Amino acid sequence: MKYGIIGTGWIAESFIEGVRRKTGSEIAAVYSRTEQKGNQFAEKNKIPSVFTGLDEFLAADFDSVYIASPNILHYEQSVRCLKAGKNVICEKPVTVTPAQYLDCRRLADEKGLVYLEAIMYMHTPHRKILREALNEIGTITSAHFDFSQLSSKYPAFLRGENPNIFNPSLATGCLMDLGVYCVYPAVDLFGLPDNITADAVFLSTGADGSGNASLNYTGKIVTLTYSKTGQDYVGSSIFGDKGTINIESISKLINGRVFDSGGNLRIIIPDMEKPDIMGYEALDFEKYIAGENLDEYREAGDTSLKVSQIMETIRQKANIRFTAD
Repeated sequence: MKYGIIGTGWIAESFIEGVRRKTGSEIAAVYSRTEQKGNQFAEKNKIPSVFTGLDEFLAADFDSVYIASPNILHYEQSVRCLKAGKNVICEKPVTVTPAQYLDCRRLADEKGLVYLEAIMYMHTPHRKILREALNEIGTITSAHFDFSQLSSKYPAFLRGENPNIFNPSLATGCLMDLGVYCVYPAVDLFGLPDNITADAVFLSTGADGSGNASLNYTGKIVTLTYSKTGQDYVGSSIFGDKGTINIESISKLINGRVFDSGGNLRIIIPDMEKPDIMGYEALDFEKYIAGENLDEYREAGDTSLKVSQIMETIRQKANIRFTAD
């Protein structure tokens, strides 16, 4: 199998390394809007072909595309890739709206292609361990999922610059970048909530720098917190009447442990390097293309849709707006 890569950021490098570790597939080409960045990225990652035109890129010899461009471009680029006959695995959030996601799914189905959101949580083998561990902690009445990571771009913002991640015209901000990682386990473990409340703290650019949401279910409340202007050191927890599950990183789903009702702990989820986790995304993607595990593929797609719907509701409740809206 051969991949074309859209985007030249660090996340694309992690995906490429993951592909090489887990599947051994070929990275055939990279698309960048600037030749200099494209050439630098290709040289560093040993990619033979560089394109600065999307049409020329899509005419090249590869069958699948990994998209790691700004959020606002995901829908348009996914459509163009699918129309060109390429399978697509696109970074989260896969599209800005649920309607856009459904458009891409329909197009992929019509053309017999695979369209998948690149989300670490859904494809790591640690997900199965977490789901099984829920049976150990009794009746669950609350959970708290947090992804708060002080952005490396925050100092530039404080200097008066406008980094992409804090630019609403690109459909970015804290919820879209980090909060989505909190929504995924809520939906995967507990389904769609009965009610949602949400709020956000906005930066001068209009982007949300931090926020929270409460997902209310019958018999339980799941709170989500996320920030790009502060750093978490505690992690996420699921609380039951017979024990508690604590997870150091909900985005990567690593370093998980169970505390029983007496406070005794047991490690259930080990650490794992990010390229390995992303390699599992690629491994599943390639299995789906080969016609394997299609029930799992449909489940992943249904979960992506539900997450997109909740994300849209949180944006509405918290009054998060993008310049393109």
